[in-house]
Amino acid sequence: MTPPHGPTRPAPAAPAGAQRRSALRPPALCPGDQVAVLSVSSPADPAQLAIGLDALRFAGLDPVLYPSAHDQGSVRSYLAGDDRMRTCDLRAALTDPDIAGIIFATGGSGAQRTLEAMDWAGLAGLPPKVLAGYSDVTAVLEAVASKLGWASLLSPMVVSCGGAAGHYSFASMLRALMHPERATYIRYPMATRVAGGTARGVTLGGNLTLLTSSIGTDTSWPARGGILLVEDENEEDYRVDRMLTQLRRSGYLDRVAGIVAGTFVGCGDPAVIEEILAERLGGLGVPMIAWANVGHGGYFQTFPIGVAAELDADAAALRLLDPPLCPAAEPARRPERPVSRGRRPVPGSPGH
Repeated sequence: MTPPHGPTRPAPAAPAGAQRRSALRPPALCPGDQVAVLSVSSPADPAQLAIGLDALRFAGLDPVLYPSAHDQGSVRSYLAGDDRMRTCDLRAALTDPDIAGIIFATGGSGAQRTLEAMDWAGLAGLPPKVLAGYSDVTAVLEAVASKLGWASLLSPMVVSCGGAAGHYSFASMLRALMHPERATYIRYPMATRVAGGTARGVTLGGNLTLLTSSIGTDTSWPARGGILLVEDENEEDYRVDRMLTQLRRSGYLDRVAGIVAGTFVGCGDPAVIEEILAERLGGLGVPMIAWANVGHGGYFQTFPIGVAAELDADAAALRLLDPPLCPAAEPARRPERPVSRGRRPVPGSPGH
């Protein structure tokens, strides 16, 4: 499979007109920054985790492992630790001033349980820091947008750097994390147009299963006025149909501005999936593309959450009206600190 190409030319000038404002964008990461590696979902494969940690170190970042990143299913085989471990790790990483961002170890299942147990008290006034992940982590990215007003990145995770397309996907994530000013024009050359036109709004969405399962909770972030991404994997066609219908019936899609349908790997005949997407979403009367390379399987381009953007469905391109993160100033703006490769939270600390 030939990899799709990212942006190779400057973004065209923005047309005049009002636009929704971006959420609070965290600062970009810089070499030497400490990043938390934890799981809010399932256990991470140890071998793949080790490879991903080295990849982060090669990029100049200092990954800090939390207990949930090591847990191999001590309570349930599909959960990294118990709910308390996962929520304590997430809260500790959010509140630790030495942690510049969070790159989730893996997805799987369990994020909804983590959010149910999460204590958000005292977090609203914190300066934003970047969270990066996808799949089950979609629920957490929705939560920090709705609860804290932060932008984030729907991106590969620490265990996502392997495979034939891993280098492409991981590089896309690192560009958005460390050089966001270079990640403002995203082309989807393999995408098809479902409904033409342009639309402006704030980017949101992610994994279809998680978006659907969040409806009715206090962390759901409806698509009103937004550029919505939906993607999934290993779901039967009738389940994709049912989940899209639930988004329609619940009001989640009311006044959505535009839609980017990403990958639907292992969901059956692609022609049937495209028909379902067109049936359930094409009639909303907004610009829409399908098969953008965002999500599970293959060449994954990082997708910002909470950033003002313009979707050009005819060109199959997304132009960000702000960089996905606040670009770093001169390196001197961050104090020097020793690099502590693989430092773990001290036992008994809030992250233990």
